[in-house]
Amino acid sequence: MTARTLALLLFALGLQSGCGMLTRLSEVGSDPPMTLTADPTKDPKWKPVSMPMPARQPVSNEASALWRSGSRAFFKDQRAAVVGDIVTVLVSMNDAANLKNVTSAARTSSETGGLPNFFGLETVLPKAINPSSLISAASSNSNSNTGTGQIQRTEAVTLRLAGIVTQVLPNGNLVVAASQEFMVNSELRELRVTGVIRPQDIASDNTVLHDRMAEARIAYGGKGQLTDLQRARWGQQMMDILLPF
Repeated sequence: MTARTLALLLFALGLQSGCGMLTRLSEVGSDPPMTLTADPTKDPKWKPVSMPMPARQPVSNEASALWRSGSRAFFKDQRAAVVGDIVTVLVSMNDAANLKNVTSAARTSSETGGLPNFFGLETVLPKAINPSSLISAASSNSNSNTGTGQIQRTEAVTLRLAGIVTQVLPNGNLVVAASQEFMVNSELRELRVTGVIRPQDIASDNTVLHDRMAEARIAYGGKGQLTDLQRARWGQQMMDILLPF
């Protein structure tokens, strides 16, 4: 890759990130802006969720019955059930993994060859030559290889945030989208959780655990000067991608 080609490539990548740079430059000296509270379904990136559904079961209604089929309580259920209801999502992750591999290999070999008798011709050889070691070859090859690898990972995340039911699927499952932002000392923290839950997994206090959520997407990040210091500069990121060494 020539210097001109590399320069053009860097310039093109710089143009792609130009809008983000201008946005960040316009925020110099100001706190990171917080996203306005709005309907999550109005987000251009939001799309309805399509999931495999079982066949719909007919519900029989009796005119004189006080109990409705499918109800979970005699009186009105205060738990989330329809679009627009709020449900609290509890995220409590404490994952740990420990993987350790140790390998050791060693090899030693030797070879010896002689010709003590060869059709009686060994008798005509000078006395200085010993027929038993007329042809002798020996080799020793010692190879030792030791390798050790270890991976340790520990993740602990504890979140509690309220979400909104954005869809009620044909089988009754609820699609939930939860987001939360808070600012501390000009550092903006963002929490996002989306997924599909069953109504019966919602506790009596209108909460649901994250491990009961299907297709869960949990994100915890932030914006601000401290976050920028922990992130590599965009130029360094491009060089890390482009340089082959």
